[in-house]
Amino acid sequence: MAIIITDECINCGACEPECPNTAIYEGADDWRYADGTDLEGKVVLPNGKEVDAEETQEPISDEVYYIAPDKCTECMGFHEEPQCAAVCPVDCCVPDEDNVETEEELLGKQAFMHHN
Repeated sequence: MAIIITDECINCGACEPECPNTAIYEGADDWRYADGTDLEGKVVLPNGKEVDAEETQEPISDEVYYIAPDKCTECMGFHEEPQCAAVCPVDCCVPDEDNVETEEELLGKQAFMHHN
C-alpha cells in the first residue's frame, strides 16, 4: 500500500530527498509522473490509468508535504523499509489504508517507473 503523510506533518522536509521515486512533494506544489522516473510522454500506468507523464498534476495537499500514491512503492525495489517513515521525526508517514497494494504490485510499479 502507498504511504500517506498525515496532517501532523511539521513540514520539515526530511522525507522529500529520501524518496527514490520522487513521489513526495511540498504542500501546494504541482507534481508530475516524470519527476525522478523514466516515464515520458503518454503512458498507461499499471493500474490502467492513462496519463501524460510530463503534465503537471494538482497538489494532493495544500498544507503539508504529500505523497503521490501512483508513484509510491513503499521503497520496494530500493530499500527494506519506506525511507520517508524511517526519517520522519513525528511519525506522520504511515500506510494508506485506502491504497492497499501487494508486494508484487509495488515491485511491478517500481519496475514500470524505472526501466533500467
